[in-house]
Amino acid sequence: MITKDSAGKASVRKADDPGPEGTLIGLLVGSLAGLVGGPVGLGIGAGTGTMIGAAFDLTRFGIGRDFVTEVEEFLLPGNAAVIAEIDEVWQTPLDTRMEALSGRIFRRSRIQVEDAYYEKEIAAFEAELDSLEAELEKASANRKAKLEAKVQETRQKLGAKQQELKARIEAVKREGEAKIESLKEQIATVSSEQKERLTKRLDEVRAEYRERTAKLDQAWKLTRAALTP
Repeated sequence: MITKDSAGKASVRKADDPGPEGTLIGLLVGSLAGLVGGPVGLGIGAGTGTMIGAAFDLTRFGIGRDFVTEVEEFLLPGNAAVIAEIDEVWQTPLDTRMEALSGRIFRRSRIQVEDAYYEKEIAAFEAELDSLEAELEKASANRKAKLEAKVQETRQKLGAKQQELKARIEAVKREGEAKIESLKEQIATVSSEQKERLTKRLDEVRAEYRERTAKLDQAWKLTRAALTP
């Protein structure tokens, strides 16, 4: 939850249970809070340490500046916003409840740009490593030491990205398992008509997370192959 005090300063109130994607959602909330008027510390980007970094962090979640502008205009001093990932079949139920509370919903479909981000970064490191190793073979004696240092540095970066990717794979698996269990619980308590709809959604979620983990696993194997001497 992001709240704005009477002076327009935003702050974040975190839930006790961050959920399976707690780290990523925390980054999203912090970056968004910084961009809509929070302390600079909340808006610091994970990669660059600047407010530009905060904006970049949001793009990794498929969220553009237009979304931030909409929220910023509506989140006036004294108000609060809840940021949540919701798996919706229909939008009407949530819209109806929020309208009754005089609230407003800002939606963005979740785009899996985070997965693509890792793939692109890994591919860039691998290309750099290949280029350096090719150059090293033809380098003169006085250049080899510097090139070898660069090769080692790139290998370390690629190794660190491999560990990040491993953690990402585990997070995606936990997220998928949590959604599947939630749907199973709902299916056990609903009418036959709703059960059919939710069962179909359950199959879609299973297929989606199988595909995502397969792609991430493949990217992880590629980093391992690149790091093998």
